[in-house]
Amino acid sequence: MTEPTTLANETMVPVLPCANPEETLAFYRALGFEATYQQTRPYLYLALVWSGVEVHFGRAPQGHDPAREDGGCLVMVDEVAPYHAALTQAMRAAYGKVLTKGLPRITRFRPGQTRFTLVDPSGNSLIFIQRDEPAELEYGGSKELQGVARALDNARIFREFKNDDRAAFRTISSALRRHGDTAPALDRALALATLIELATALNEQDKIEAWARELERIDLTDAERKRVAAELRHAEDLTQWLTEHAPGREPRNDSSR
Repeated sequence: MTEPTTLANETMVPVLPCANPEETLAFYRALGFEATYQQTRPYLYLALVWSGVEVHFGRAPQGHDPAREDGGCLVMVDEVAPYHAALTQAMRAAYGKVLTKGLPRITRFRPGQTRFTLVDPSGNSLIFIQRDEPAELEYGGSKELQGVARALDNARIFREFKNDDRAAFRTISSALRRHGDTAPALDRALALATLIELATALNEQDKIEAWARELERIDLTDAERKRVAAELRHAEDLTQWLTEHAPGREPRNDSSR
């Protein structure tokens, strides 16, 4: 008997829950997706494609709550940055700004980052991941590091792989309270610079000036000062990304809640 043979040319297409077909179509079309199939009767089914990304939608199950954000899929790509740039540009053109809060939204992206998340109106997450992303991550910070340095590594994981700026912020704040007095000057400076960036992302501006003043008082070498300045530039880039508007457009309120 001949054994069945499989060929390595499979295509898998996720079918995600759709709470509102009109909102779903409007959102994805605004980002450049094309609807290749759509029907609402006798049952809901939508098929959307953009570049090589194909995603389908069916009716959400009873009791589905988009706020839980419990649907989603992974999108594996060779290089993440161009996808984030293209989706951000389309979002600005459609809405007049980048949507970063509530539903829908897109998470931020730092140079060197290997993933970001696009969340749609139904609470589905399309997580774009670079194929050569590290297979193993030490959640809790690398065991080879201690104190503030370990917290910085842990915060990097929260920020860049889990898209959890709040957890990263808490991790750094706690480490500075516990180890700030004994930490090396560079670690303390990098922690303050990281807090400034995270506070910018979280729109919590009240302590940024105080942290900046404290940072200026830390005695660093020229090389260390340049490293900290590079970290602070991420906060500047983030501010521009958050506030830049598409020319001639007014932000729409219906999708930025």
